Amino acid sequence: MQSVVIAGYARSPFHLANKGALARVRPDDLAAQVIRGLISKTGVEPADIEDIIVGCAFPEGEQGLNVARLIGQIAGLPQSVGGMTVNRFCGSSMSAIHIAMGQIAVGAGEVFICAGIESMSRVPMSGFNPLPNPALAKSTAAYIGMGETAENVATQYQISRGEQEALAVESQKKAAAAREAGKLADEIVPIETKGGTVSEDGTIRPETTAEALAGLKPAFDANGSVTAGTSSPLTDGASAVLVTTEEYARAHGLPILARIKSVAISGCAPETMGLGPILSSQKALERAGISASDLDVVELNEAFASQALACIKDLNLDTAKVNIDGGAIAIGHPLGATGARIVGKAASLLKREGGKYALASQCIGGGQGIATVLEAVE
Repeated sequence: MQSVVIAGYARSPFHLANKGALARVRPDDLAAQVIRGLISKTGVEPADIEDIIVGCAFPEGEQGLNVARLIGQIAGLPQSVGGMTVNRFCGSSMSAIHIAMGQIAVGAGEVFICAGIESMSRVPMSGFNPLPNPALAKSTAAYIGMGETAENVATQYQISRGEQEALAVESQKKAAAAREAGKLADEIVPIETKGGTVSEDGTIRPETTAEALAGLKPAFDANGSVTAGTSSPLTDGASAVLVTTEEYARAHGLPILARIKSVAISGCAPETMGLGPILSSQKALERAGISASDLDVVELNEAFASQALACIKDLNLDTAKVNIDGGAIAIGHPLGATGARIVGKAASLLKREGGKYALASQCIGGGQGIATVLEAVE
């Protein structure tokens, strides 16, 4: 099989939904700006791009129809470039990367842009017109609320509110420090809006303290332990990675960040969907022929502090290597955009930190997990 590499990564700033600086930006316009920025940053020839694969958790309204094809047209790509929209909820844009890898494996192209978009301001959670299957809704937890799953995980793993708040504070501190040191600037494409240029994240709260979090009310269960401060915020944002064959990247002088070593998908109980990264990561690590102790970088999406802590425990991850520049509790979680962000981030961190192996993994609403193992390229 051909070696497949991440040859570029870019994202928009992430901002709070409804009241943030991107709330009035159409998601298709937002993603188009990020893709233009990625092309400019990498220098890839647009005519060589086989397909734009865009992940979106709620592909309706302004991010509906086949938004991937529309984004390509808005971005000004050649008409020869295809477009496909993928929905695996939170794992959508990581699935886009896996699809591109598969396409390359069967000889169906050498160059793909794998992106993700979610405007949680302009398209509500569950979409505009949810129609759950009555029998499924009555007999299973298929449609359970995400906050309730976080409470279930906290109970199952006996994770205290204090432990959750400690992780949230650490996430905020790491993200704030990374921003202050300029470590986030290179991955961010400034976004032009009617209100001006937006060039920094708006979700990071450097003033967060354990004392402040302790004063918050439970968000999903009056007697529970999960609060807004220990949950990823509703977020607007877009991300994109360039996926190519290693041969193409070298021939065209592209900035190779990492090689995709292995990938995996897994299912789990919907009522504890936050545990999804456990099995998917175990499968991906086994397929890569390595163990968790071999990892130098881990990007584990912090949908909720409770589920991140449970996954860290069961996977026996070194916390010093997890979310080095902060996680989703601080940076934000624009559902369909997160997968491409954490794969791109893991690849760039592997390059920056000089490591050998990286893991990117996330839970998925409805009870799934997805994982990608990356390897440094000499």
